[in-house]
Amino acid sequence: MRIELLYGDITELNVDCIVNAARPSLLGGGGVDGAIHRKAGIELKEECSKLNGCEIGDVKITAGFNLKSKYIIHTVGPRMNPFEESISENDTFLLGSCYQKSLEMAREMKFLDIAFPNISTGAYGFPKEMAAKISLEIVSKFLIDNDFPKRVIFCCYDIENLKHYIKLIEDKI
Repeated sequence: MRIELLYGDITELNVDCIVNAARPSLLGGGGVDGAIHRKAGIELKEECSKLNGCEIGDVKITAGFNLKSKYIIHTVGPRMNPFEESISENDTFLLGSCYQKSLEMAREMKFLDIAFPNISTGAYGFPKEMAAKISLEIVSKFLIDNDFPKRVIFCCYDIENLKHYIKLIEDKI
C-alpha cells in the first residue's frame, strides 16, 4: 500500500521527508511547526532565515538537521477567517496546492517516503473533514501517475483528524 495512516508525532518518523505546516516567515511558530523547529534545532531556523519566507500554497525545502527525516518540505496552508461561514474556492485550491507541490518536490527529489501533517487544521482553522478529503484525493491521484514517492504517510497528531481519514477510506471500500 502506498498510502498509510499513522496516529503519532511526525517529528519522530524516520522517513526521507516530513512536511511542515509552516508560517509564511518559515521561522517557526506553534503546533507542528514549532515542534519541528524545536526538534530540528537552531540550524533549521538559520537555514529558513535565508529562504525569504514562503507564499501560501507554495513549498520550500531544507535539511532535516536533528530530525530522523533527512529533509523537511515547508508549506504554508491557508488561514481561515473565523467570521466567514464558508470556505472559499481559493482556500480549497491553496490547501490542495500545499499537497500537490509537496508531492512534486518529493518526486523531483526521488524520495521514497514522505509524511504529511494535517495542514491548516489546527490554529489555521480549516475544517478537518474537508482537509482530509482534499489531501486524500490529491495524494491518490498523484500516486497513480508517479513512481515517487513510493509511500505517503498521513501522520495525525489528533484522533479527530485520524477518524476523518478512516471514514473517507471506509467510504471508498
